[in-house]
Amino acid sequence: MIGVGKAKQYGNVLDKPLAKGKQEVSLSAFAFLFSELVQYNQTQVDNIGELERRLEDAGYAVGARVLELLCHRDKGNRRETRLLGILSFVHSTVWKVLFGKVADSLEKGTEHEDEYMISEKELLVNKFISIPKDMGTFNCGAFVAGIVRGVLDGAGFPAVVTAHFVPMEGQQRPRTTILIKFAEEVLQREARLG
Repeated sequence: MIGVGKAKQYGNVLDKPLAKGKQEVSLSAFAFLFSELVQYNQTQVDNIGELERRLEDAGYAVGARVLELLCHRDKGNRRETRLLGILSFVHSTVWKVLFGKVADSLEKGTEHEDEYMISEKELLVNKFISIPKDMGTFNCGAFVAGIVRGVLDGAGFPAVVTAHFVPMEGQQRPRTTILIKFAEEVLQREARLG
């Protein structure tokens, strides 16, 4: 019979094994902390571009750590070596760990060979943010773009990653698209690997 028996008693909390468990953070706690991050950085800058850059830098540090955690936990310290493999890893595994679901879409750019897009109808970092009119095009998705850039750089796929709003017909709020433009060296390596 499964589950029947005496639970092992630990005399000290430090003796308990580290379980994988459910690693969820309260949505309200995240929203509060993220709001404070935005407000703090807003007081430190003079323009929207600089604010987005600072959010991207904060996200980059998170992305580097997420990659290390997931490679250690799920992949036995192995990393992706192919372009589509790392994009799929970001689109599914990383997104699921961070946001509780797979991203809405992953698409290849039609105009440029080195561009890919991850789209999300309602990105969590933009969900509870109201942008004042004087900040116009400010996009908190820059934080997520930084996370994606951190994961890609750490895995050896340098790229320029930016967040953009894309209007959708029939929707009040635009969707957020994370645009990934890979460095030339990544495409050359991918061509060599065939």
